[in-house]
Amino acid sequence: MKKSAWLPAVIAPVVVAGAVAAPMIANASSDPIAGTHPTAADVIASIASSSDAKYSGKLVQTSDLGLPELPTGSGGSSLEGDASDALDLLTSSHTARLYVDGADKQRVQLTQQLAEQDVVRNGSDVWTWDSKERTATHVTLPADAGSRYDGTTTPAQVAEQAVQSITPTTKISKPTSVRVAGHDAWQITLTPKSSGTLVGSVRLAVDQQTGLPLRATVTAKGHSDPAVQVGFTNLQYGATAARLFDFTPPANAKVETKDLSDATSHAKGDAAQRRAHGSADGATFTGKGWSTIAELPKGSVDRSSLGEDASGLLDQLTTSVAGGRAVQTTLVSVYLTDDGRVLAGAVPVSALVAAAK
Repeated sequence: MKKSAWLPAVIAPVVVAGAVAAPMIANASSDPIAGTHPTAADVIASIASSSDAKYSGKLVQTSDLGLPELPTGSGGSSLEGDASDALDLLTSSHTARLYVDGADKQRVQLTQQLAEQDVVRNGSDVWTWDSKERTATHVTLPADAGSRYDGTTTPAQVAEQAVQSITPTTKISKPTSVRVAGHDAWQITLTPKSSGTLVGSVRLAVDQQTGLPLRATVTAKGHSDPAVQVGFTNLQYGATAARLFDFTPPANAKVETKDLSDATSHAKGDAAQRRAHGSADGATFTGKGWSTIAELPKGSVDRSSLGEDASGLLDQLTTSVAGGRAVQTTLVSVYLTDDGRVLAGAVPVSALVAAAK
């Protein structure tokens, strides 16, 4: 896993918890809601008005999932490469710059000491770049690609996942006024009704003027501190320099290309239909609401191909349970069966073991 994928990695628990068939509230007015006393439905509906927004800012992601500490730096047990990156994504804070110019121009820039990772979308072209590895990937999107094809995750996407689980599985609070990154926002709290989920609540702060989600906070049941939070600490509205959405890899970079231009909305429609009937992209789904469990088929994880470091990480993170190995964090559980299946959800491990039978 490359650090250019840091946001999707840490928000994965939210995606699992929010992967519900219930629709978003879409019939209310999507006008800005400043200076009013809006309902929760008004706040949620206002998110749609931010789809063409132009802005730039600093995003900070934190995660505290209660993962066990692992030994590093001694006895040859230190974790390196992708295995270390994956653990780092789930246990550390990260900061990125985000530039958005409407629905089809985005750039996410994660800078660390002597290294930089970028995801750049400009229309149908998407580039990912890792300066440390000197590798770039160029993806050509279909003509009808939506605005979520750039591989990044923002508070808006977390909000979208969360609001999909509103009815009838979720209690939603009345909006309260808060300040985020210097902007007035309405904050609503989504609380699962199900007793079988590890999710305690999801708090969404939405800009009162624009409808842009500014912060998303997920807490685990029985905990007051955030398990996952992603939000702006600095945000400016307005168009950014066009050059930020142009990318040319250095001459000595290793470049991989993927042409998806022949894909059509029919393929996306087929995927949506499979999801509605309980499967998508090889996964099947059982349960409902916040207790939904995703299952990947046999052969999804080949431990022999992970390498010594990653396999060792897997052994240290997981414990032996009936029929396989599992890890339960404060927010999400993953179960690796002996026959090669993978089950995950915002539920206790016992629920995954029962679902695998």
